[in-house]
Amino acid sequence: MPVKCRPSNDSSQALLLQTNYSQQVWYPMSAPDATRQKEAWREIDSIFSDAKNTWVIHYSCESFYDRAEGRSPRVTSIAVRKLSDAQTHSFSIHQIAERQGVAFGEIDQHYDRLERLMLDAFFSFVGSYRNSHFLHWNMRDANYGFAAIEHRYTVLSGTPVIIDDERKHDLSRIIINIYGKGYISHPRMESLIEKNKIRPLDFMTGPQEAAAFEERNFSGLHQSTLRKADILANIATLVRDRSLKTNTTRWEMHGGRIRTMASWVLENKLVAFFASIASIIGLALTIYAIK
Repeated sequence: MPVKCRPSNDSSQALLLQTNYSQQVWYPMSAPDATRQKEAWREIDSIFSDAKNTWVIHYSCESFYDRAEGRSPRVTSIAVRKLSDAQTHSFSIHQIAERQGVAFGEIDQHYDRLERLMLDAFFSFVGSYRNSHFLHWNMRDANYGFAAIEHRYTVLSGTPVIIDDERKHDLSRIIINIYGKGYISHPRMESLIEKNKIRPLDFMTGPQEAAAFEERNFSGLHQSTLRKADILANIATLVRDRSLKTNTTRWEMHGGRIRTMASWVLENKLVAFFASIASIIGLALTIYAIK
């Protein structure tokens, strides 16, 4: 039971995956949509051009499974990391408890108050950076995302500062639009970490976070949240540098050889110009020969 609150073009290419039973399973691979791919490249480049004004954000929360009477999951920690210089701000239940003089074993008895104070601090931070951009991973809905954090704050009688949607950038969607839906196996973040040899120090998987929450290991959850914000920044940098390793081949990245050649010609104006001249000359020679 994970504590994480969440969780085409024609192509004959396929992705070969290994199951736990050493069976080979083929999954269809789709070449990225050319228009969305170009927009995604433009978005990631724009984000890094304003890196001093961009924060990478990640958070952890109580599992949304087996919630009593449908109660929304509590937020346990939030980390925001500046993309340009790694300056990091964090907000967590156990740190608030320590500041308030609440004994670790009594956190459950004061959770609403502590969560409210934590979110007070977080939204105060957001209010100070209204014009900033926020890079995230799948924080898109009321189960897991900005809306979920806002809802928790409202439940606790707070008034959230709303971040404009155009200032939110979903790295997971950007990568899909660039490399295609089958670019890596699930779970995608863990698979990218392994393939790109990123150090997973303090990183917890969903099941590990579930166990940590049940054991009230708030410090471990917080360290995992901090680490994931750092990992997302590293992955984003690899994407920007065009050096992210995925299962997508160069052929698939460019949608096949014909599209690759066509895109190259269209994006190189000088080549396109001479190609046009050559076509005109060829047509003229053909007409002359017919005469």
